[in-house]
Amino acid sequence: MCSLLPSMSKPIQFKRVDHIHIAVPPERLEEARQFYADIIGLELIERPNHLFNTAGYWFNIGDIQLHVGVEPQMPVSTRHTAFEVADVDAALNYLKDKVRILDEPVIPGRRRFAFLDPFGNRMELLQIL
Repeated sequence: MCSLLPSMSKPIQFKRVDHIHIAVPPERLEEARQFYADIIGLELIERPNHLFNTAGYWFNIGDIQLHVGVEPQMPVSTRHTAFEVADVDAALNYLKDKVRILDEPVIPGRRRFAFLDPFGNRMELLQIL
């Protein structure tokens, strides 16, 4: 990877991704909690609600967190989050009747698919081959 700054003088030294935030329409927040906990199988964790002036839920997902907040519905976008999974074929088989699967180009060295959650958030699941 090419860098314009010498390695010793990088002003920001990233360690890891801590969380990903997605948004759902306010009237569908409880449906989002059910989808991510019951369908996707994420662990619901405590959210310090007293610190925020909007509702939401937090989940564990691998070694990071997924934060679900509320905002008005937005148009579908190519913006997305990608998660590496152990068995992408099993994930696809499980989700194919539960979400809208999107067409994606083949990328060498990866098996993957993308889907829209019920709230219009684009997600990608992939397996490194």
